[in-house]
Amino acid sequence: MPLDLDAVGQEWDAGRSTWTSKDALLYALGVGAGAPDPLDELQFTTENTHEVPQRVLPTFAVVAGGWTGTGGAGPSLGDFPLQAILHAEQSVTLHGELPAEGSVRLTSSVTGMYDKGRDALIVTEGRARDAVTGAPLYETSATIFVRGEGGWGGDRGPSTPWAVPDRPADSVVTYATRTDQALLYRLSGDRNPLHSDPWLARQAGLDRPILHGLCTYGFTGRALLHTVCGSDPARFGSISARFSAPVLPGQELTVHMWTEEDGCLFQTRVGDTVVLDRGRLTIAG
Repeated sequence: MPLDLDAVGQEWDAGRSTWTSKDALLYALGVGAGAPDPLDELQFTTENTHEVPQRVLPTFAVVAGGWTGTGGAGPSLGDFPLQAILHAEQSVTLHGELPAEGSVRLTSSVTGMYDKGRDALIVTEGRARDAVTGAPLYETSATIFVRGEGGWGGDRGPSTPWAVPDRPADSVVTYATRTDQALLYRLSGDRNPLHSDPWLARQAGLDRPILHGLCTYGFTGRALLHTVCGSDPARFGSISARFSAPVLPGQELTVHMWTEEDGCLFQTRVGDTVVLDRGRLTIAG
């Protein structure tokens, strides 16, 4: 069965999601906080350090409501195998700093299905409101690439201009990932065995399990937070990027940042290979 195009425009109650201080701490460790220097990011990795209140990494929003932020029993998107799916793009927009403990009501929707010739793109969105006050906390958008499900003659979808600035990056930050990084990150919710099971990785044509794209995204978010936002989560407005190549646990991630008036453009690379592309960060007003 091809994509179920009737899903486009549907919105559903994705339920309630609650997180604890421990969940936020575990996520921070999963995206490398404290690894370069255990004393350097204690506001994100501890909850009881003297005169250091716990704060939450902004990209925690991608797991706070389920690992894509668009969970719940939504409509069928079609009938296609799991191995046909790739996470293509991810964005997060924050309405303020995330609390160390929280509970949100989630609303999800399918906002588009686009025909890319042989393949297809599905765009889903998630919106989170404080479960008690109803105040908006964050929105997420995830674009899923589906191999072999295009070709029905549909809209190819919007295109947002983006180009690497014609100058050296204004800031460059390199973080090393651990060889067991995927095993640690998966504890925040994404248990896809592609990132832990050698047999399944071989079935997907890989030599070994790869790092979660959203783990690379979280490492990148840390670099942007500390370099562009002065380590202040309240200044972190939104982040968007396209996943362009896999990362192996243990590889180094280098984030190249070009300052703009309201934030920055960025790419994340492993050596000369771009692994996160078309990145954009906006600073909260």
